This record gives sequence, C-alpha cells and structure tokens, in this order.
Amino acid sequence: MATTTRGWRARQLLLAVVVAVALALAGCENGGAEDGPAVVPPTISELLAGARQVNVAHAGGDQAHPHSTPFAFAESVLEGADVLELDVQLTADGVLVVHHDETLDRTTEATGPVVERTLAELQALDAAHWWSRCWPCPDRPAGEYPYRGIRTGERPPPAGYTPDDFAIPTFRQIAARFPDFPLDIEIKGGQHVDPVEVARVLAAELRELDRIESSVVVSFDSAVVQEFHALAPEVAVSPGSQELTAWLFGGQPLDERYSLIQIPPTSGGVSLLTAQVVDRAHAEGLDVWVWAAGAEEEQARVYRDWLGLGVDGVVAGRPAEMTAARWRVEQGSARGS
Repeated sequence: MATTTRGWRARQLLLAVVVAVALALAGCENGGAEDGPAVVPPTISELLAGARQVNVAHAGGDQAHPHSTPFAFAESVLEGADVLELDVQLTADGVLVVHHDETLDRTTEATGPVVERTLAELQALDAAHWWSRCWPCPDRPAGEYPYRGIRTGERPPPAGYTPDDFAIPTFRQIAARFPDFPLDIEIKGGQHVDPVEVARVLAAELRELDRIESSVVVSFDSAVVQEFHALAPEVAVSPGSQELTAWLFGGQPLDERYSLIQIPPTSGGVSLLTAQVVDRAHAEGLDVWVWAAGAEEEQARVYRDWLGLGVDGVVAGRPAEMTAARWRVEQGSARGS
C-alpha cells in the first residue's frame, strides 16, 4: 500500500509540473496573467469558433475531485478547464441545484431523491462523503475517503476553502462564482421529477443570470432538448440520444439549431468516435466533444488519442490530465509545423 501511495503521489507531482508548464505557456500566449480574468465569459459561438481544443471539466473533474462540489469546480479551473460541465436537479422547494444523480446515494451520507428534500436539507449534507480516488467505490475503509467530514465539521478543509465548498451547490452559486467560464449544462430528471419543469426553471435562471450566450444545454432525451429550445431558443443546445442515433446510423441530418454534438467513444460495443465521424461532423459545421464512457478512459493517454482524432473538446473527469494531454499534442504539432 505504501508503495502504491508513493507511486500515486509521484505521478500527481509530475502531472502538476506538466500542468503548471502548460498553463504558464498558455498565459504567455494570451497576454499574461496581469490582464486579469475576463469580465464576460466567452459565448458558446466564440468558443466553438476557436482553434484550440477545449477542456471541459466533467462535474468539476469527478475522477479527481468530489463530484459537482464548489471545491471540484474551483480545482478544475486551477487545472486548466475552459468550460464547466454540470447537471441540474430541482429541490422540494423548487430551487435548481447542481447534482448528477436524481438520488443522493452515490455522493452523500443520505439516500433518496433530491427532489424530496428542501434546499436547506440538501445543503446540510456532505457532498464529498463517498468520494475516493477510485470513485465510485462505496466499499473502502473510512480512511480512503479524504474529504469526508469536511462539510460536517469533523475535519478541516484544505487551505483556501471552507466547509461550504463540500456542500451541494445551487446553480446560481456556481454560475456566480465562475462568471468567466462557459457552462455545459445537462438536464436530468425523468424518474422522480419532470425534466420539462427542470428545463423551465433553468431557462428562467439563465436569463436572470445573463448566461444565455455562455451556456449550452443538453439532455439524453431529445424531447427534453426540444422543450428547452422552445422555452429559450436563443440558448445553444446539443442533440439528445435519439437525434444522435438517427444522425450516426441513419444518415439523417441534424437540425440547423445544432452546432455541437457530445458523444461517448463507444455505446453498446459500437465505436462512435472515429475519424470518419469527426470528419463528417466538421463537414456539416458541427463541433465534436467526447465524454468518457468509463473511469478507465479518464487518463492523459486516452485523451491524447481522442485529440488526435480531431475532436474539438474533451469532457474530462481529470481536467489536469486533459491539460497535460492537450499541451503534449500542441507541442507535437508545433514541432511538426
């Protein structure tokens, strides 16, 4: 165990050095840190028009940090994320919160549907309770859950953070805390809550928060995407699984409202991410973002392979590894030019 721990720490140190170099070089290319953060986030249109492949932090980097916590999103920003990916649910009192599952079982000490609890009840929970380096692994010794108890005051938070950074956040809290980062928002729901109601609340909040142009919204359910588009036609949307299936295997064109598809590398044993698919998407004016189908794919080597296929973004559970992978790809391209 000690050898494994030392090896993991050495790998993390090496990764941190690579990320620091990559971010420093990016800062020089962009005019340096003294310019300060942008007051307004890039629009989705501007993001998709850019030449650089995009680092999208999945739930704040759920393989590296406690899933969907403010701590995770903050750490992913430090690790080079360009976009924050998140999922939204509704509370019993109608508040939009950032949480992946419809239930609380995988992340907190509680069980049951999110929608059956008020915001106050949800934010009292420990959102990092079940996170470990092999997340999701609910059968490990208590000592392997390094952030457990920070929210509830049983252990101190890391420097620069508070117990609130390990709670379930509201959508407004994340949007306000990271004003210069575009958002990739997935609408959840279906079993315990009507996703159309989630879409209605989300559309209203995007307008109130002036996040219309800096957000893209997606759902696995194409009908939900269409319902959201009807509520907020000015917000970028990404097609659901039914439309993607028809496009991928039926040759049916996607509606002109779409400029971005988000796909896994495989589904049901069938390869979806191929050079031919990427080329076809680009020929039709579509950017391609890929998301990992399993934890074993969340590593720099796999990210590099995807980047090499020409994808426009990676929805990464390990944003630091994605930053390192992108830097290596860019260095290779620079040497070859």
